[in-house]
Amino acid sequence: MKTINKLVYSFFLLAVLFVNAQPPQPPSGGTGGSGTGSMASPVDMYVYALGIVAIMFIVFFTKKYTSKKA
Repeated sequence: MKTINKLVYSFFLLAVLFVNAQPPQPPSGGTGGSGTGSMASPVDMYVYALGIVAIMFIVFFTKKYTSKKA
């Protein structure tokens, strides 16, 4: 059981390292274009919609599993 715990902890550690990885700098040595400094990604347009969908899933599954208990 202790081996499984170590494997799970190491998996989560590696997952966090990959999530926090920084994108490579351009080879020109410059800092990039002007702006806020953050790179734009397509998911930025859907942050609010994804949050609403997440809340809907939480409510749905909470009601589903609490109704089975009663």
